Amino acid sequence: MTSEVRALPPAQRTLPAMLQRQAAQFGSRPLLRIAGRQWTHSDAAEAAGVRAGALVQAGVARGDRIAVMCGNRIEFLETFLGAGWMGASIVPVNTASMGPQIEYFLANSAAKLLVIEAGFLDRLKTADLGRTSVREVWVVGEGDAAGEPPADVRVSNYPEGSEAIAPAAVQPGDPLAILYTSGTTGPAKGVICPHAQYFWWGVNSAEVLGVGRDDVLCTTLPLFHINALNTFAQAALTGAEVVFESRFSASGFWPSMRASGATVVYLLGAMVPILLAQPPGDGERDHRVRTGLGPGVPSAAGQAFKARTGVSLLEGYGSTETNFAIATAPDSPRGGVMGWLRPGFQACVADEDDVALPPGEAGELLLRADEPYAFASGYFNMPEKTVEAWRNLWFHTGDRVVRDADGAFRFVDRIKDAIRRRGENISSFEVEQVLLSHPGVASCAVYPVRSELAEDEVMAALVAREGERIDPVELSRFCEGRLPYFAVPRYIDVLPDLPRTENGKVQKFKLRERGVGPHTWDGRPLRS
Repeated sequence: MTSEVRALPPAQRTLPAMLQRQAAQFGSRPLLRIAGRQWTHSDAAEAAGVRAGALVQAGVARGDRIAVMCGNRIEFLETFLGAGWMGASIVPVNTASMGPQIEYFLANSAAKLLVIEAGFLDRLKTADLGRTSVREVWVVGEGDAAGEPPADVRVSNYPEGSEAIAPAAVQPGDPLAILYTSGTTGPAKGVICPHAQYFWWGVNSAEVLGVGRDDVLCTTLPLFHINALNTFAQAALTGAEVVFESRFSASGFWPSMRASGATVVYLLGAMVPILLAQPPGDGERDHRVRTGLGPGVPSAAGQAFKARTGVSLLEGYGSTETNFAIATAPDSPRGGVMGWLRPGFQACVADEDDVALPPGEAGELLLRADEPYAFASGYFNMPEKTVEAWRNLWFHTGDRVVRDADGAFRFVDRIKDAIRRRGENISSFEVEQVLLSHPGVASCAVYPVRSELAEDEVMAALVAREGERIDPVELSRFCEGRLPYFAVPRYIDVLPDLPRTENGKVQKFKLRERGVGPHTWDGRPLRS
């Protein structure tokens, strides 16, 4: 099936073309189960046209942006499909975002409409919509109002529907989504994801996992990330069914997989050790799951997972800016690697001058695609960052890897000052800005340290203002109201000074090497 899809001409690599093709080819076959709602493959195209009509009635035009802050609900997918159908772009907002982050995403993307779940309305109390382009807010579900909106912002319930409209003549390179990924030395960057990139995400992921029309794909990951959005593309292109769970639960994972009839699952690195920490039980074998995607899962954990559950997890590499470019396979000759380069992509391991390095030497992973628009088009309203990342005709991933003699790629570490925790990319810059807004903090540095779950934990080294005393517990509470939960530092060190270069730049590598010490405050008991 995927070979047939791979051969589709460029004009068919758009979301409207995908939806029309699947309606014609798969019709009444089950497509979707989410929060008690169900769709067939035909329903998806109909829902897209209806939602597109409602967006047009609300004044959204082709090329506009629509922000969505919503859990795994059908309204999220309706808005996504409707936007793509009419030629607008969706801007997913992480549901853990607080007021300052929401305001930034809305302002930076110049979104005209905000679709927000009622349970998140209170977050808008600390976001100034008057500084954004939002002129209308659709509220999904029931909840209290978020106070008085600006006079020129209209707040209404999410409209039930409208008369369906015909799809716009969108092109493969037209923007479909702007997905925000954490910056390192600055604010988060909006990755411009074109229609063809979404198409190729679905094709490549389905090929890696061997997805066919009889599969049931099940994910507990959030729709505001490309990983979960991608599962919809896999099902749409192959005729499979996809089930979106509301959230990940260690105790409820296998019961939900059994109830859904899942055959393919999607996990992130830390989720596997969490599942393995559960008491063994018969439910780990009483299911239909045949394979899963598990990027970042430690090799030993993957082996233990297969021994307990019978499920082999495939490793791979892809970022919001790229695609599923590197992956293992069920018959890969060895584990402990990210995988081998997939068809349609080129890779280079390079030094700081972009000179290719021989096998066995560590360098930055550079990627590019053979097909047009299979990668992101750049960063929204950030031309300098776009040129920096895509210089010399390669996308610079910021990850240090080694290519072995057999062509396998091994991850070494991150070159950029980024932190990845619970599947989320965290900007040390943004965390530092919140810490520096505390009246007792004179200077700070935020950096990753490894956790027992084979992922990053957030650590902060602080210097107190003269005459002030920093209480880590109070500081942690201060951060909780201003940062997503996953970005709040777990570890805090209060130091007399930070290590610096001669020109005053903080030497974070020395702090990382120092790591967690006997006097480090650990906030885990507060949030466990």
